[in-house]
Amino acid sequence: MDLGMIFGVVGTWVLVFWAVFAGGTPIIYLDIPSIILVGGASVTVMFLCFPIGNVKKIVPVAKKAFFHRADSPEKLIDDLVSYAEIARRDGILSLENTTKDIDDQFIVQGIQMAVDGTDPELIEQIMETDLENQMERHAMGKSLLDALGKYAPAFGMIGTLVGLVAMLSNLGDPSQIGSGLAIALLTTLYGALIANAFALPVADRLAQRSADEVLYKTIIIKGVMAIQSGDNPRIVEQKLRTFLPPSHRPAAEGQDAA
Repeated sequence: MDLGMIFGVVGTWVLVFWAVFAGGTPIIYLDIPSIILVGGASVTVMFLCFPIGNVKKIVPVAKKAFFHRADSPEKLIDDLVSYAEIARRDGILSLENTTKDIDDQFIVQGIQMAVDGTDPELIEQIMETDLENQMERHAMGKSLLDALGKYAPAFGMIGTLVGLVAMLSNLGDPSQIGSGLAIALLTTLYGALIANAFALPVADRLAQRSADEVLYKTIIIKGVMAIQSGDNPRIVEQKLRTFLPPSHRPAAEGQDAA
């Protein structure tokens, strides 16, 4: 879990609980039927939206937003340039021994195909298809949380309407109106919290994770294709540096020059 996620999760919920305690007795914000309605219906409606197999993945998908090993594009570029130097100096077949020390199977797959003499267009097609399939999986995972963020507030409003109907049916007893209205509003609160303090922020973080992984694998594809074509290592480096933000390029070039 990175520091941003820790600060975001803890900070958000600390502020929510601070507001709850500052507003009076915390127990007044607890209503079990409202929690069951909003939480339960938000989950069960997911089975209307997606196949059961996809819904079961919502917890593992959410974990990816919290627990993720960030790979450095700068280090990746340095590694690919070193592979290009080996291929340029000793021939591309020499990379076969190098793959034994590479942890990233996507890189291994690309280099192995290049070593085997696979047609360059086929290498690129296979690797890009792999990347596209990954993007589809990530999009499906994000859509689960987007749906939860969309429907939780809706069921909160439904709960509020149900509570208001029950409250209005007891207008003859003024003492029940205040408590009834409070309970009716709690369902809206629960729905808003599920959406805005969990589902939608996690979905946005997953989108950022996916974008980072797409960039990472795109660099790998371009690097493997440059190595396969026998490009000079300096040209390989220049090609791959273009994927870095402009603010990162001067620093990287300065390190190389040093």
